[in-house]
Amino acid sequence: MDNLSHFRSLDELIRALERERKLIYALFQDRKRLSFRYELARELASKKDESIDFLRRFGVIRDNSDFLELEDVYLRFFEEVLEVNEEINVASVKESIDNLNNAIDYYRSENNPGRRYGYLRDVKRMLRNIALTTLRNVIDLKRNIDNTYKNEPTFAIKKKKLVHLDEKRRDIASLINECERLIDVKQSNFFMEEVMDVQLKDIVTDVKLQLREVYHNLLELDRQIINYLNLIEYQNRLLQKVQKLKYLRDQMLLDTNTDIKAKLSNSNPIWMEPRPRYTLKVSLSMLRNSEEGLRVLQDYSRGKTNTRLRKGNLADALSPEDLTEQQHVCPMVDISEVKNAFMASGDNLFHFVMNYSGYRIKMDYEAKLVLFCQIASQYLDELTINDECHEDGTIEYPLIYPLS
Repeated sequence: MDNLSHFRSLDELIRALERERKLIYALFQDRKRLSFRYELARELASKKDESIDFLRRFGVIRDNSDFLELEDVYLRFFEEVLEVNEEINVASVKESIDNLNNAIDYYRSENNPGRRYGYLRDVKRMLRNIALTTLRNVIDLKRNIDNTYKNEPTFAIKKKKLVHLDEKRRDIASLINECERLIDVKQSNFFMEEVMDVQLKDIVTDVKLQLREVYHNLLELDRQIINYLNLIEYQNRLLQKVQKLKYLRDQMLLDTNTDIKAKLSNSNPIWMEPRPRYTLKVSLSMLRNSEEGLRVLQDYSRGKTNTRLRKGNLADALSPEDLTEQQHVCPMVDISEVKNAFMASGDNLFHFVMNYSGYRIKMDYEAKLVLFCQIASQYLDELTINDECHEDGTIEYPLIYPLS
């Protein structure tokens, strides 16, 4: 700390930040993680080790074990300017209200016109700062509430964070009320009678309108926090029930210690199925016999000339030969007819199929085997199968007879 230097001018500070903008940008982007190592910083620095030593000596960055990070003063400055800070700084608004009271007292006690005008200018600046800071705090509060509910994985921590943010919301609301009391009650003489400044009156009007709008937003955030807390309680209870059911299932006590089967039998799980979609088709009678149908056909005919609506080229018209009736005869065996003949023969099925003379088409050995399997499978209830098997070349078959 003894070797810590400071910038001697704003121009020197701006030049230093511009020269090391790549490193500072990377450090700011990585501010949420302690993972920015010295080797990576050395690659981004303009003069390697010399630049890092310079920024460290002037209090822009600091060492944190084996890592580098931005100093808090620069980190808070960038977050405030870019409006990405997560901390809700209510104390700054309270301090601004106290400073506003002090500036008004100084104005009343000062007799020199020039210095009095300086205190009046401080009052205007502080009023604008209070309105701007309060608005930013509400924006940050809204963002933190949403991020906490959506991204925090632990239920207990999520609930504590939301409760803490709700306390911040109450603090902001109380500071808004305090600022309004200061303007309307505590320092009403100053704002309404002592100072006849048109700009100040316009600023006071704008500030009161902004604070009123911010207060309405706080009411909405109150409802949102309550809703999130209720959802967390519901999800937590649901998780506990699921964990208990899993424990009972692992211990094989789910059926005996719960009524889950009765609950599931009374449930209607159809809501989990995808919703069916039914296409509506135009009635042909409506198209043929109504004026509305005629207009639809005309509109469709005009749309055919639009290449964007055209689905594809139309097929050629059918020829008279295509419209003539044509027959195609597929020769096949009547399985039921063969089965009836077999039932009256008293022979075994394999011998009967192989030697049957009533086939109306030519049957080879393989086709007869297929027919044997079809009859045996389709009419199994009307057949009896012996344990004895015979062989026919490479084919082994059981003896199947009609059921007596």
